[in-house]
Amino acid sequence: MITILDGGMGAELIRRGAATSGGLWSAQALLDNPEAVVETHHDFIRAGARLIITNSYSSIPSYLEKEGLEDRYEELTALAGQLARRAADESKENVRVAGSLPPLSESYRPDLVPDHDVARSIYDAMALVLEPYVDLFICETMSSIGESMNACEAAKKAALARSLPVYVSWTLNEKPGAGLRSGETLNAAYEELSAVGVDGFLCNCTAPEAIEAAVKELSDWTDKPIGGYPNRVSEVPPGWTLDNALETERRVDITPSVFVEFASRCVEKGATMFGGCCGVGPEYIAALAEAFPD
Repeated sequence: MITILDGGMGAELIRRGAATSGGLWSAQALLDNPEAVVETHHDFIRAGARLIITNSYSSIPSYLEKEGLEDRYEELTALAGQLARRAADESKENVRVAGSLPPLSESYRPDLVPDHDVARSIYDAMALVLEPYVDLFICETMSSIGESMNACEAAKKAALARSLPVYVSWTLNEKPGAGLRSGETLNAAYEELSAVGVDGFLCNCTAPEAIEAAVKELSDWTDKPIGGYPNRVSEVPPGWTLDNALETERRVDITPSVFVEFASRCVEKGATMFGGCCGVGPEYIAALAEAFPD
């Protein structure tokens, strides 16, 4: 049996008109339409997700400062935790909530990772306000070893009070087997994060082909939970940011049935967790849940 994660919250909120493709991205919904966040969580749960991730991916100072709201990042991060917890509790299903600690500058950009002290200050605050509402932490879309260490150290500190698990999820080069976006190898990242007691190892927000290769590697190294949640995005252009003119395209070849085929191969290679990231909506999670019933 595998744990089914939810899909891409940000892209789904944009599709529903509750968030913007630039600017504040998914944090816009926290400000303007928090009920849309709850309903999106509900839709993923109804589709079959049993681990949902808080909508705290863009409640970070660097995004919020675009609207002069950087001082509200703790408030909005806490709200993201509250909304996810509410959705999980209202569902009456056995749903866990994972508190998201995301990149603090831009996704896929190891060159823009803040230095350790700056990052730890923000991550410590985010983890502290998420902790009352979550069942575990997931430090996601981490593009380098340093970035993942900053986030996981903060998560481990906040997790102590209730002995919560801490998972890491790296974003990979789209070429299978090519390691993290930083150029560091997956094995080096695994060794570093394993040494600080991380409880689960995933890969996300990259091509399913790359995640399939990574799952095989991870299964050779650990018996802890492993898996992935791929996106439906073509290769990310060098220098991409949320607000610049560089664009990514959706992969139309990844239909729900193809998505399930990738998941099945990952499970065969040892994955115990699987879900989706950008462009993966509830219909994909429903197909996954049908293929892997409770």
